Amino acid sequence: MRLNPALLRARLADPASIPRDRPSPEEDLARAARSGGRNVEAAVLVPLVMHDDPTVLLTLRSARLNSHAGQVSFPGGRTEPGESPEQAALREAQEEVGLDPAVPEILGRLPTLLTGTGYLVTPVVALLRPPFTLSNQPEEVDEAFEYPLAQLLDPAAPELRRQEFRGRMREFWVWPHERHYIWGATASMLVTLSAVLRAQD
Repeated sequence: MRLNPALLRARLADPASIPRDRPSPEEDLARAARSGGRNVEAAVLVPLVMHDDPTVLLTLRSARLNSHAGQVSFPGGRTEPGESPEQAALREAQEEVGLDPAVPEILGRLPTLLTGTGYLVTPVVALLRPPFTLSNQPEEVDEAFEYPLAQLLDPAAPELRRQEFRGRMREFWVWPHERHYIWGATASMLVTLSAVLRAQD
């Protein structure tokens, strides 16, 4: 497929209009308040790499981290005081994988979602035009890898699974990969991104 930046930017201009895989922001915040309001604002960069066959850049978090160790994610983390989600996502991407903040072309945001661990995450979508260089911070990232958009666009690719967690039955998406288990909030963002990309056509 070929990415159309102008159409993507227009589609992302109103995150509230994008079909959500998770509850709405209002429901997210209400759920956070019911759990004690301990939600932490965060942002991730969702980088679309402009190869002839485009991909999305993902990371495998270090097994040495205290939280979400060894999980697949997007570059990102907590939003510092005074930062916008875009600034936080670019800063974290530079810290985690050495991505020059001048390289990504920001297109817009996907809907904010609340993770099961209390992070209120804003996904920031950007284009990466090769060539660019990455240098993983080993304390945070074991590997950066790319997932083909052609597979992401297949509506039959993700699998919806159910599992009991802390006494509740939860549903979550899993995306196929030959080496990594892509699930949870990252998989949910990919489901939403997939819907946005298919809407280009």
